[in-house]
Amino acid sequence: LTKWQKRVQRQVCRLADCVLVNAESVKDWLVDDGYHASKIVVIRNGIDMSGFDHRVPGTGRRMDSDVRRALGVPVSVPVVAVLGRVNPSKGLEHFLAAAALVRRRHPEARFLVVGGDPDGSCLADLQHRARNLGLLDRVIFAGHRSDVPRILNEVTVSVLSSLSEAMPNAVLESMAAGVPVVATRVGGVPEAVEDGVTGLLVQPADPVGLAAAVSRLLENPTLALRLGRAGQQAVRTRFSMERMVRSTEDLYDGLLARSAARRPILSFAKQATHQATAESKS
Repeated sequence: LTKWQKRVQRQVCRLADCVLVNAESVKDWLVDDGYHASKIVVIRNGIDMSGFDHRVPGTGRRMDSDVRRALGVPVSVPVVAVLGRVNPSKGLEHFLAAAALVRRRHPEARFLVVGGDPDGSCLADLQHRARNLGLLDRVIFAGHRSDVPRILNEVTVSVLSSLSEAMPNAVLESMAAGVPVVATRVGGVPEAVEDGVTGLLVQPADPVGLAAAVSRLLENPTLALRLGRAGQQAVRTRFSMERMVRSTEDLYDGLLARSAARRPILSFAKQATHQATAESKS
């Protein structure tokens, strides 16, 4: 947002009973920006597990040859994917730079970029970078896809290379699918990914660190399996759709109850004001 838009938003939010955000990091950012902490409530995103529960990490799942064929990916090769909108904040240039490094150690790997770019300008730049890095035969730009669970079923490592985030659904969906995650330590990501437990965290804009983490998972299937299972369990217990819905219902119930309790007080205050005004006139 521009400075003017931020100023308008801040003034509008002062009229709200509550400002709802999806990560503690967003709350901290808003407080630093002048919002009242007492008005901000954090309810983290929730994922519908019904689309992902079919994949249990480590059970020898069968490759979906139709998906791989449509993407142009050989059946037996590892796939390193990044999911999300194609825009500058996603740090995709660092993903491509990391891919070039990973390729040296894993020449059979394929790199998948899943996400739309409305005007195509960012995508054109990324394709140019991929060409310069000698990756055009290894990177697939899949565009917007509505079958993310099926795509994730073919992914070996899921990457988030973002420079800024709140609570990214791409990370939560990857974890829900049991795919080990390598993500940048930005925004609310560390609230979902515990480094070394439910995924691996790296610094933003660090292709070398990103490549090292991806290669570590490609070379250590046991670690990848452990992180994938732990991530899937974390989504079930901490980021479920049911929890998000229940927390949101409780929030609205509380706001409505508080509003109802205020009404008699406001009514009494209004009557008292009218009476005082009438007495002063008389």
